[in-house]
Amino acid sequence: MRGGMSGAAVLRGLPALIPRTLAVASGRCSAPVASSVLPPAPCVLSLPWTASSVRTLQLCPALCAGHNKWSKVKNIKGPKDEARGRMFMKFGLLIRIAVKEGGSNPELNLNLAHILEQCRSKNMPKASIETAIKGAEKAKPASQHMFEARGPGGCLLLIEVLTDSNSRTLHEIKRLLNKNGGMLSDGVRHSFTRRGVVAMAGKTISTERALELAIEVGAEDVQETEDEDDQPLLQFICNTTDLSKVRASLEELGMQIMSSGLEFVPSTLSSLDRDQLDAASTLIEALNDCPDVVRVWDNIQADS
Repeated sequence: MRGGMSGAAVLRGLPALIPRTLAVASGRCSAPVASSVLPPAPCVLSLPWTASSVRTLQLCPALCAGHNKWSKVKNIKGPKDEARGRMFMKFGLLIRIAVKEGGSNPELNLNLAHILEQCRSKNMPKASIETAIKGAEKAKPASQHMFEARGPGGCLLLIEVLTDSNSRTLHEIKRLLNKNGGMLSDGVRHSFTRRGVVAMAGKTISTERALELAIEVGAEDVQETEDEDDQPLLQFICNTTDLSKVRASLEELGMQIMSSGLEFVPSTLSSLDRDQLDAASTLIEALNDCPDVVRVWDNIQADS
């Protein structure tokens, strides 16, 4: 053969090409292949989302842990930059509410101090925090509301909003609920109790030690859960007035605290099946994407 490889040379090269060809066909792309012999095949990265239910450790029968972290189905996030931007926007709303309620000095405003600590734990830039505080002081008047709703499977939702237009926000909340299988429902607020929550890394101590610590520091309940990065967390639940004391007591015992703040804890939990969980996740994601929504609290517990 003139101007190219002989037939014998091609045949001799086939054994070397076969493993590489199989590697590309299987999606491993372990070695490059000459484009003149075999066109490149794309590597497909599979990202299977998994879901796991929250395990709770009950110390007080009147309280049911498992709030606000019921399943990783709920925590499916989009691109990291976009999710990070939404998180910082929500922190800005929390700062605005805290400043509105107790002023801009965190030394005199305990709620603001806890929120700022959460901002720092999530690596919110210092400049962004300072801008949010200054913006809260100069912001035009806005009102804070708590909408009560029921979602898929009869789950209960508290939707905390901060808005400068009550009618606009009410219309948008109704639209999102109707579109995603929910509705406004009076009386839901009575199924939640405002509680202090102190969170620490779950790998640092055993479950038995966590139970002992909860009793020792005066916490009413402790739950084992995970954060949005799938890292284990222990959350100590206490009375709102005991939040600082519980946190300080844990720190004195050498525990590394990740965050602390006020949350709404449900008194009863709704157990949903997989389809209902998916529908609830879609609804809560839609509500969280609303610019006026600060937080969505729920009483959902995933089935094992």
